[in-house]
Amino acid sequence: MSFIKKKDMVAMLLAGGQGSRLGVLTKDVAKPAVPFGGKYRIIDFPLSNCINSDIDTIGVLTQYQPMELNAYIGNGQPWDLDRMYGGARILPPYVRGKEGEWYKGTANAIYQNIPFIEQYDPNYVIILSGDHVYKMNYRWMLDQHLKKDADCTIAVIEVPIEEASRFGVMNTNENLRITEFEEKPARPKSNLASMGVYIFNWPILRQYLEEDEANPRSSKDFGKDVIPAMLNDNKRMFAYKYLGYWKDVGTIESLWEANMDLLKENVSLELYDPRWKIYARNANLPPQYIGRQATLRGSHVSEGCFIEGTVENSIIFPNVTVKKGAAVRNSVVMSSTTIGENAEVNYAILAEGVAVGDGAAVGKETGSAIPAISVVADGVRISRGISIEAGTVVDADR
Repeated sequence: MSFIKKKDMVAMLLAGGQGSRLGVLTKDVAKPAVPFGGKYRIIDFPLSNCINSDIDTIGVLTQYQPMELNAYIGNGQPWDLDRMYGGARILPPYVRGKEGEWYKGTANAIYQNIPFIEQYDPNYVIILSGDHVYKMNYRWMLDQHLKKDADCTIAVIEVPIEEASRFGVMNTNENLRITEFEEKPARPKSNLASMGVYIFNWPILRQYLEEDEANPRSSKDFGKDVIPAMLNDNKRMFAYKYLGYWKDVGTIESLWEANMDLLKENVSLELYDPRWKIYARNANLPPQYIGRQATLRGSHVSEGCFIEGTVENSIIFPNVTVKKGAAVRNSVVMSSTTIGENAEVNYAILAEGVAVGDGAAVGKETGSAIPAISVVADGVRISRGISIEAGTVVDADR
């Protein structure tokens, strides 16, 4: 094979997940394309982490509902990834012969794209998930990988033990060498959870991908098959402990919580740090307008918004209108949504293009420790005076 230009490390970003627990928010888009934080998409975080870590060659593996995600990434320009050598490349499942073949698992997805990786002749490959919110310097992780003379390094974070069964969990010795690994165990032995970020020496990873593909009993998954196989062969596998903010936004509740985290005074996910920017593709809109009678408290309000009512403790995406007398509290309101006069929105997520009629109400405070979040799907219209109860999912006009 002829090489385009050798790269020290190539990133492979798994972005084909359906995100079924997000319900109507992922009906027409892949989970990594879900809007977040007033101006971003979830995938902006790993893409920005890559370019901030001086990784400029990224394969983005898409599958479920890829059209919007493909259009959003485009040529990679917002992340400085529009490059002749490397850059961002969309990698859908291959078509072999007369029939196409879906990615059968995370390991199979990388296996199918061995030719993409090989053309850069990398020393290392970093595998990333496209559906987590965090800021991380992958070069620091590579530094540890090199110091430990590792074959594989897995980024880990401590989670409450009662939540550990949702993740791949591992035990390590005092040198951080991994001694045990279980994928989503019913009774976890540890609270060290995999973040879905792996660095491999490429020759070793290629060997195990080929062996896994040839195994008819394999589920073609990193956590269930490849990692246990390497551990069983006594490969040098180490944990990299991450101490910053990290959120798996795979449920309605966790997506709402992650957005609300941005509004806390001592938020650990710092979006205003000029040394580690999160880049995004944004529309060119005019400044927001804040009316003379409007009230804003503790909120993010993006460009192009027209605010004449009350907005408190909320994330407001671009081009949103909040009319006179309306109140939006503790909510996430996505782009091009209109809140009518004297309407109320509380503890809710409104998707793009929603119209809430005059005097309507969506969601409410229940007083419980865990709020019940109401969700309104893309383009839905809530008629004048209609009331949507707390925790309700609305996927059609009311």
